[in-house]
Amino acid sequence: MKIALILSGGTGVRLGTDIPKQYLEVGGKPILSYCMETLLGHEEIEAVQIVAEPVWQAEIVSWMKALPGKEKFRGFSLPGENRQLSILHGLEDIREYAADTDYVLIHDAARPLVSAEMITECFRAGEAQEGAIPVLPMKDTVYRSENGKTITSLLDRGTVFAGQAPEVFLLGKYLEANRRLLPDAVLRINGSTEPAVMAGMDIAMIPGDEGNFKITTQGDLERFREIIGTKVSCE
Repeated sequence: MKIALILSGGTGVRLGTDIPKQYLEVGGKPILSYCMETLLGHEEIEAVQIVAEPVWQAEIVSWMKALPGKEKFRGFSLPGENRQLSILHGLEDIREYAADTDYVLIHDAARPLVSAEMITECFRAGEAQEGAIPVLPMKDTVYRSENGKTITSLLDRGTVFAGQAPEVFLLGKYLEANRRLLPDAVLRINGSTEPAVMAGMDIAMIPGDEGNFKITTQGDLERFREIIGTKVSCE
């Protein structure tokens, strides 16, 4: 079985809006709906779990009613203290109906432009190993700083990559990798793949997509609005 876990529990405080960014309306529907439509409609995905605050769950169900593949939705998981705990909550709930040998795809609601092709490529690469992550090469010179004020060293940008989502993992091993970090280490995790790497899982890298950006700032939101506006005007 292949399961998608959508992370929609963030508060979006960096964007400075009244409601979390994933629920802002763009092009006549909430941002979350864009990735829900792609993931629910993907032929390989058999189940979808969503991390969301209870106050938003009824709204999400109502938005989902118009989407093909809505019958794949299995339920909600509660957000955790940080992103990785939210993932762990989702994994624990997914394990109630999935096996250790199944694969879970983790995606952010704030990355609305994920393509079906990227999802397929993540699954292909992940199944060949124990997981996969799309990455982008670094274009700029990359420096390391011990104190955040002065440069400590220059990094070889040919060996440094920026990770994206979705990420795919072998469910059983990834769940155990996250459980090992309880109760405190999990709060220091910055990226979904980090627990897998720490546990020695074999994670493949595949080419990322610059169009699959995460909406974090007002500039990102405006970029997404322009893309959607252009698509609508061309239809």
